[in-house]
Amino acid sequence: MVWLETIINGILLGGLYGILGLGLALVFGVMRVINVAHGEFIVGAAFVGVVFGWLLPGVNPLVTLIPIMVLAFGAGWLFQTVLLNRVVESRNMLVPMLVTFGLSIVIRNLMLAEFGSNPMAIDAGPIAKASLEIAGVHIGLLPIITLAISIVLFGLLQYLIKSTMFGRMVRATADNPEIMRLMGVNPKRVYALVMGLAFVMAAVAGVLLSMRTSFSATSGTDRILIAFEVVVLGGLGSFWGALIAGILLGVVQLLSFQFDANSGLLYAHLLFFLFLVIRPNGILGARA
Repeated sequence: MVWLETIINGILLGGLYGILGLGLALVFGVMRVINVAHGEFIVGAAFVGVVFGWLLPGVNPLVTLIPIMVLAFGAGWLFQTVLLNRVVESRNMLVPMLVTFGLSIVIRNLMLAEFGSNPMAIDAGPIAKASLEIAGVHIGLLPIITLAISIVLFGLLQYLIKSTMFGRMVRATADNPEIMRLMGVNPKRVYALVMGLAFVMAAVAGVLLSMRTSFSATSGTDRILIAFEVVVLGGLGSFWGALIAGILLGVVQLLSFQFDANSGLLYAHLLFFLFLVIRPNGILGARA
């Protein structure tokens, strides 16, 4: 029964890991840009959630997700419009990567200056301790809600990209931005909207993860590492692959705690390395 409960909790944790990599997968799939600052954006959203908790005591953090998502979309649009659009069309992928790397250092130090280095967490209230018992298996209510939010976000993003006019515009821009210019579409505006969506995903991941575990201004490195592993393991540009990869990493991580309590993410990292050797294109294969 303990092993079954561990696997279930690993699946629930993996849904959250999937969201960590969702925005990164979206940006790479459309712009072919590796956003090294993605981890800092996740941590930054967590700090915004903490500030909302200070300003609105007693309000459930899940409620504050809505204004945080709105702010995140605006920040992503601004980041892409003001900064990244200047270099995103460079034929050298190293240029935007270096820009986001430099930005990540700046953001990390700003957060250290403002909030210090002490660990923080978002108080989820009574929901953090609530649980359900199904056939003798105890499952936390917050992890269930987190997985449900993950599935909804993945489904909505998949529908948006695959079944809407905006999604067709995004896919066409990703395939050939020059032709889209000839058709009267400004690729940079499309990129700004895509980055806004990526920031929304990062914000949701940051708030939800901070309701389950503590974080600090330097936690961005851990977040981007998990996000990168999720994206590569799932298959570059594959949304559902990212979710499957996140679940796989979450299950392996919690199972490893049963025989090595101090392992942390060690065995999840080893699984990632093993997949790189056996299947470099990821679980669902890389998307062109």
